[in-house]
Amino acid sequence: MKFFLDTANLEEIKRIVKLGLVDGITTNPSIIAKEGADFKTRIQEICALVSGPVSAEVIGLTAEEMINEGREIASWAENIVVKIPMTEAGLEATYQLTKEGIKTNVTLIFTEAQGLMAAKAGATYISPFIGRLDDIGADGLGLVKNLKTILSTYQYETEIIAASIRNLDHLVQSSVAGAHIATIPGSILPSLWSHPLTTSGIETFMKDWGKLQGTLI
Repeated sequence: MKFFLDTANLEEIKRIVKLGLVDGITTNPSIIAKEGADFKTRIQEICALVSGPVSAEVIGLTAEEMINEGREIASWAENIVVKIPMTEAGLEATYQLTKEGIKTNVTLIFTEAQGLMAAKAGATYISPFIGRLDDIGADGLGLVKNLKTILSTYQYETEIIAASIRNLDHLVQSSVAGAHIATIPGSILPSLWSHPLTTSGIETFMKDWGKLQGTLI
């Protein structure tokens, strides 16, 4: 499974890149606004840090606006993926940009039908929002599983990005359900590699080591 970091914080990206865990980045104008950064500048800075796909979202609502914005955004760096909302206009923009060789990430997917339509339009990635579905009592992980079956059955090359990941279970179950990618906010990353038994085990080891004479090196 690939990990995309859902952030626009450069220090956070640098930290996780050192761990070898960053396969790509997802962003949107809201995330970048929280950083107080210029949209284009921050996207280009991120692209310089990460060799994998960097999703940058359009803000237009019409197909024409999305297509024009998508072309502009894609010109900023070779590894940019244009993030497009799941609407009729978004599907048209996805189809056109795909024909032009521009990679797309269709976001705000909440049903199997939406995911299928995006794949048919040529989306490189689709982003079902697990956490938001769970918030309303729907089965977000079930959606990921069904989308994987649909894409496999009809041999679409579109990859599933499990989005709106809220906790460790979301990540684990998304991988079990067959999501190709999980996009994860930096705030929950430590919970993925931490465990109380790991911490206590290290503490016990260090206490026992302290009883020994000499040094390791």
